[in-house]
Amino acid sequence: MTMIDSNTLTLKIGTRGSPLALAQAHETQRRLSLAHHIDPAQIEIVIIKTSGDMIRDRALSEAGGKGLFTKELDIALLAGEIDLAVHSAKDMPTLMPEGMEIAGYLPREDVRDAFISARAANLLELPQQASFGSASLRRQAQALRLRPDLKPALLRGNVETRLEKVESGACDCTLLALAGLKRLGLAHRATHILDIAEFLPAVGQGAIAITAREGDARVAAALAPILDMETTQALIAERAFLRVLDGSCRTPIAGYARHHHGRLQFRGEILSTDGAQSFDVIFVGRPEDAARLGEDAGHELLARTPPELLSHR
Repeated sequence: MTMIDSNTLTLKIGTRGSPLALAQAHETQRRLSLAHHIDPAQIEIVIIKTSGDMIRDRALSEAGGKGLFTKELDIALLAGEIDLAVHSAKDMPTLMPEGMEIAGYLPREDVRDAFISARAANLLELPQQASFGSASLRRQAQALRLRPDLKPALLRGNVETRLEKVESGACDCTLLALAGLKRLGLAHRATHILDIAEFLPAVGQGAIAITAREGDARVAAALAPILDMETTQALIAERAFLRVLDGSCRTPIAGYARHHHGRLQFRGEILSTDGAQSFDVIFVGRPEDAARLGEDAGHELLARTPPELLSHR
């Protein structure tokens, strides 16, 4: 294994420029500096604007999907302009570009969604035909499953922008990842925390993914002390599930794996966009078999799901 000389260790972390992305990059920087007992100044944060940041007038599913938040960071990484990149794991495309890998994940935050509204204490108490702002088909479908009268509306922008739009009355409610609110010190803005039983999270929700060049032993050695094995195993299962379904922004898909008494429990779900139909699967297995567990769950759900729910794959 490559040895790290803390006296000479320098790293460049690539990140998007949103407040949440920067909070995640600074968290990575902090953990690296503590693990190697070095000055945080030895770890530079490089802000890179992505296509996803520049497209605000339509859903990502109409503009190219999840890769819009990673493309420019991938290019910088492969060109050697940065040493690693930090991402929200749920924004990661299903397949990684050649020459790159997900090196691992930081310990996972709370995976639940938070209900945000100035008009009601929870989703069920909203007035009839209230507007539901979101860019996530999963969240829209899960909300419509409970409240089919809601009127979906596109809501894009960073966390603060979406909070402001709800509080100003531009839309009646939205759902946001509780993990993001916590990382920004905004958890108190949540009106209600949703139960995972009804609102299964997106694959990767609450996890910070770190990408690096394949075969970069120096960066791998630097990252090793801060990566979390339980989170990595859970995400291996979740992403394997998503690969089998060929999941994208165009299909409402949810998936969540967690460790429980030495076993890895996985639950996956597919919904129709209007929430009227949903199909789920639960698999339990050994953590070291995470990839096979996710794949088996994906194949099982694929066999039970009507083809029309996956017609846009």
